[in-house]
Amino acid sequence: MPRIGMVAETLVNTERRMLKAMLVNPGHAWTLDEILASCDWQDQAIAVGAGLGLADKGLVTAIESVSTEVRLAANGQTAIQTGLLEGRLWDWLSSTEHPTINKLQDSFEKHESGPGVGLLKKLGITLDSGTFSFDNGDAVADEIEARQNFLVGLPVKFTDADKTMLDHFKSRREFIELIDITQRSWSLTETGSTIAPKSLVETTSINEITPELLQSESWKDAEFRRFDVSLESATPRSGKSHPMQSLIERIRHIFLEMGFSELVEDYVQTAGWNMDALFIPQDHPAREMQDTFYLDNPKSIELPEDLMNTWSSIHQSGGDTGSTGWGGDFSKEISQRGLLRTHTTVNTIQYLARNPEQACRVFTVDRVFRKEAIDRTHLPEFHQIEGIIMEEGANLQMLVTTLKTFYAKMGYPEVRVRPAYFPYTEPSLEIEVKWRGKWLELGGAGIFRPEVTEPLGIKHPVLAWGMGLERLAMLVLGLDDIRQLYISDLEWLRNQPLI
Repeated sequence: MPRIGMVAETLVNTERRMLKAMLVNPGHAWTLDEILASCDWQDQAIAVGAGLGLADKGLVTAIESVSTEVRLAANGQTAIQTGLLEGRLWDWLSSTEHPTINKLQDSFEKHESGPGVGLLKKLGITLDSGTFSFDNGDAVADEIEARQNFLVGLPVKFTDADKTMLDHFKSRREFIELIDITQRSWSLTETGSTIAPKSLVETTSINEITPELLQSESWKDAEFRRFDVSLESATPRSGKSHPMQSLIERIRHIFLEMGFSELVEDYVQTAGWNMDALFIPQDHPAREMQDTFYLDNPKSIELPEDLMNTWSSIHQSGGDTGSTGWGGDFSKEISQRGLLRTHTTVNTIQYLARNPEQACRVFTVDRVFRKEAIDRTHLPEFHQIEGIIMEEGANLQMLVTTLKTFYAKMGYPEVRVRPAYFPYTEPSLEIEVKWRGKWLELGGAGIFRPEVTEPLGIKHPVLAWGMGLERLAMLVLGLDDIRQLYISDLEWLRNQPLI
């Protein structure tokens, strides 16, 4: 067992100061506030660190207790200042003659009137044929007052909180929050109480030996800090690629290994190349504003007249392809509208148009844009993986074999295809892979229709397929929310495996 004097020598200055303060009253259990006051510290982290060091050396016993406190969150604080929404609605309702839903919508903002109706109904207020009515106004007023008083009375210990009110506000977004509070205290052990206060003198402590230190005389009167080399060291953190970038590089490697070349093109395109060239009719739902980001600058991008005439003929009557087309009108103005591409096929079809007779195998992994509402499975900006094969004799069996080879290299050997419909391919397929015992749809594929290829002078069959990269990433990383891929959660990123 080490001598008491040797134990004192191993203490750092903060530990010495805390131990010396506690020796003034050896039998007392010292709280955090008492330690801060006795040691003249402002930062509680210093006290906690010193207490931990003393406990590790067996000089003090640390006592911790955790309690939960109910506090106001952002919406709760707003309710304190402006009143609960149901309270303001009730004041309006009880003072309005013949209150109707139309009058309510005129008196309150849309984001309040909608949820407000639901709150009123839960208070026993009925809405019949657009008119509000109630039987017991005093009960409604009492309940609203009780809710407001509950918020005003916060913070409060979780065990002391009204359970009914607690359950009510836990179901409402950001009204209350539960905070765990740790109470700490320290008491001297038998060993700690035998330390002589006069041995706890704070000295200059040297953590690192530098050339400047050795050239001076200050080290002679200083104390060198001892280090316990038997303790486990922290795991070193090294840089690595983001999981999405790693997945992109893996996909690129697979395509290049299979003999494909990469294609990189612009985000800004015309509606003509993005849709008309792919035989998507101009009245197709994909043309609506909720799906496509149309641009104000450039609002229009000029296209060759003969190209638009060809597309017009194909869409209206099928041109010389043997198709009947879609009928109806074709607008050249719509065809020249500027937009952010909704798929990468817009780039591959232009590549084919520039090289109509040269056999090729190309792929792209790049961003596309659609006006989607953000949720766990949708983003307005995402990545698409696409590949095409154009050569003499290309057929459906070649397409299916290529897809199975790609997914096998990705680690999904069980692949199946089933019939589907896409405007610009025939036949069309949907691709599914087996994952955790279930079949999951990951993309679409098919052979370009004659209405797409023949007007551009393409003589050979064109096999094409595409899929969403984010959906594949969710599968590979085991995620159920696509937004996790773009949140700066460093702990999650550090724990991701190398792809």
